[in-house]
Amino acid sequence: MDVHIRRAVTSALRLRSIDVLTAQEDGAAEFDDDLLLQRATELGRVLVSQDEDLLREGARCMREQKAFAGIIYAHQLRITIGQMVEDLALIAIATSNEEWSGKIEYLPLG
Repeated sequence: MDVHIRRAVTSALRLRSIDVLTAQEDGAAEFDDDLLLQRATELGRVLVSQDEDLLREGARCMREQKAFAGIIYAHQLRITIGQMVEDLALIAIATSNEEWSGKIEYLPLG
């Protein structure tokens, strides 16, 4: 989770026994977007964000055919905390991190 994700989302996912690591916990809270995405990739973790700049970084990686772990993006005004938790829980249960390599997904899921 990047620094823009509300703590309530992280807490609710952990209550569902979903493995979550925040940028703050990893010591990456001050990283620029490119370094944060690189760090998530090194850890083999999909990066969840509400930062539009991170979308641009993901698009740049795609254009340059540079590997990245994947991004799940949710606009801050277009999704509730509850919907975000539901969608992320579904993703965590139904998919593996490897399936997200080089992809960007937008929440809510549909």
